[in-house]
Amino acid sequence: MRDSGIWHPRLAALVAGLGHTETIVVADAGLPVPPGVEVVQLAVSRGVPPFLTVLDAVAGELVVEAATVADELTDEPTIDGIRRLGVPIEAVEHGEFKQRCRTARAVVRTGDATPYANVILKAGVPF
Repeated sequence: MRDSGIWHPRLAALVAGLGHTETIVVADAGLPVPPGVEVVQLAVSRGVPPFLTVLDAVAGELVVEAATVADELTDEPTIDGIRRLGVPIEAVEHGEFKQRCRTARAVVRTGDATPYANVILKAGVPF
């Protein structure tokens, strides 16, 4: 058993296996997942686990080059949590956001019920 970091075996493997420019989505409970895109289901109940907790865990083990959110995201604590990544953030219309999810390696579904609490993380490199 790991002492720290991500304990979920599939999520840990996905994060470790991402190559430069590949994407992974951290999502609220309601984001539709396109056919063919893997879902890592973490949702236990409404609000559990919260979006920002999962985002922090994933970002703590991934070199993040950029992030994409929907224009419709207005929840300031969620926006601030994404800004803490310290990377460029692109905002697109929610329909475009869902289209971009089609090329993600996986969608990590949280139990969060905050509207539009979703982010596409683009993997970077540590050099």
